[in-house]
Amino acid sequence: MSLKDIISPFYAWKRAFEKPYTIKDPVNRKAADLYRGFHTNDIEKCIGCGSCEEICQNEAIDMVEVAELVATKGNSGLKPLIDYGRCCWCALCVDICPTTSLGMSNDYTWLSEDPEVYRFVPGIDELPWANESEKGYKRGDESWLVNGEREKMPEQEADERKNTFDEFQDGYTDEQAIIEANRCLDCGICVQACPTHMDIPQYIKAIRDGKLDEGLRIMFQTNPMVEACGRICTAKCETVCAVGHEGKPIAIRWLKRYIGDKTYDRKDEIIDLKPKPASGKKVGIIGGGPAGLTAAYYLRTLGHDAVIYEMHDKLGGMLKWGIPDYRLPADVLQREIDYIIRQDVEVKYNTKVGKDIMLEDIHKENDAVFVCIGAQLGTEMPIEGLDTEGVLSGVGFLEKIGKGERPDLGKDVVVVGGGNTAMDCCRSSVRLGSDVKVVYRRTEKEMPADEIEIIEAKEEGVDIQILTSPVKIEKKDGRLAIECIKMELGEPDKSGRRRPEPVKGSEYTIIADTCIMAVGQKVEPEIMKDLDIKLTRWGTFEVNTDTLKSNQDTIYAGGDCETGPDDAIRAIAAGKKAAYFIDKQFKG
Repeated sequence: MSLKDIISPFYAWKRAFEKPYTIKDPVNRKAADLYRGFHTNDIEKCIGCGSCEEICQNEAIDMVEVAELVATKGNSGLKPLIDYGRCCWCALCVDICPTTSLGMSNDYTWLSEDPEVYRFVPGIDELPWANESEKGYKRGDESWLVNGEREKMPEQEADERKNTFDEFQDGYTDEQAIIEANRCLDCGICVQACPTHMDIPQYIKAIRDGKLDEGLRIMFQTNPMVEACGRICTAKCETVCAVGHEGKPIAIRWLKRYIGDKTYDRKDEIIDLKPKPASGKKVGIIGGGPAGLTAAYYLRTLGHDAVIYEMHDKLGGMLKWGIPDYRLPADVLQREIDYIIRQDVEVKYNTKVGKDIMLEDIHKENDAVFVCIGAQLGTEMPIEGLDTEGVLSGVGFLEKIGKGERPDLGKDVVVVGGGNTAMDCCRSSVRLGSDVKVVYRRTEKEMPADEIEIIEAKEEGVDIQILTSPVKIEKKDGRLAIECIKMELGEPDKSGRRRPEPVKGSEYTIIADTCIMAVGQKVEPEIMKDLDIKLTRWGTFEVNTDTLKSNQDTIYAGGDCETGPDDAIRAIAAGKKAAYFIDKQFKG
């Protein structure tokens, strides 16, 4: 032992004779500006994701209902309740918060004889520091415990991909999928936004755990077309992703595709479908698109027979005839269809209801009918010259592409419209070797097409001319003269979007070889003529939106013929819902 060790305890005694460092007024003492004190929560930013509750190592946070708040898509309505009998002020809850709503004030004194008051909901319960915003601890980008950057999907460059109809995205590698899956907070906010309510956190967890078979089984509980959706789903889940508030949303669609791509060749073995005992009931399904295929699959799992009446020689509906191969390869779609048909689903091809067979006859031959025809007719603009040679409908053009035809469109093509159909038309035209212009009557911000579709179209050389509308089309010197007028946005219309109004004297002409009209779609009306089924003023089936049942007791309708033109995931959700309520009706 050294001399220093012996002397040190005696050296400390000198403190007894020094002036004490006692704080005279500890209650009113001000803390440092960045002190981690009591919690604050910006209720306008808080989405109730529960990440704070999940990360708290002391179980000091509970997500609770608040009477005046209602859950919405992207917001659970729950808010964190802090228990200061457990909190250790570590601020992990603040550092994980994806919206930066949660913070900590620099207040640290709170005196009460009632221990229950130390369990409170910041942002809801009125407390002195509730509105403190300048002082205390708020996380910065550098302290966020989440990677805000999305793992990039491997894909061909625009100059390469625009010359082929082959799929240009390769899909995630194993390493990329795990990196992306690790960004997920498992909050479940996305589930409510998904039309089929897929258990997204659980199948992403399956990727992290290396259990892809389990991931596929989880997805098939709510969606039997995961490979198609992993490519072309509009990904409503991603629009509400908690991580997307401060970073890039989780690539949920691409992770879905990853599981599908890795397991498709073992699907029968993995799913190992064991239907319930045969019920003796049969359901006629009119339309072999995503809604009809989904309904057939789930009806078979429930023990009912299903027969699909399809007007074409192949199933798939608008997935087959409306989406080009570079987005959804034909072989990928076909293997999904083949799996569903292998579940003893009967198909009557080349059978157009209303022509080859009447709806009334199908109604008599089956115990229930599900009508799910797609919006496969193009709508027309009220302009002169639509019957001019060289003017095509968008859905008709894409159907030709889906059949493998490669029409000669000439050097210059004009596509009219701003939705996904218009983007598919313009990008397909580029792949056919044409120079392409898109004319749209509103601004790019109002275009209903998916943002990525617009971005990729521009990357491939498409010239998008906004606030422009055609007014007349005619032939001049063997080409199309498309007279256009510039537009400006006026007052909002019934859809909430500002109404485009023509600018006087702004007319100009575009010369082209082909004009493709992709301004909207509608449902063919023939099928509805022979039964007294109520229709809406838009010509779609009027149904109970909770059950999809029409005014005819055993006739259900869903998909485009009920909602109007919509996306594939909504159609899949309709097929699943119809199967559930038809089964429920059979059981009484």
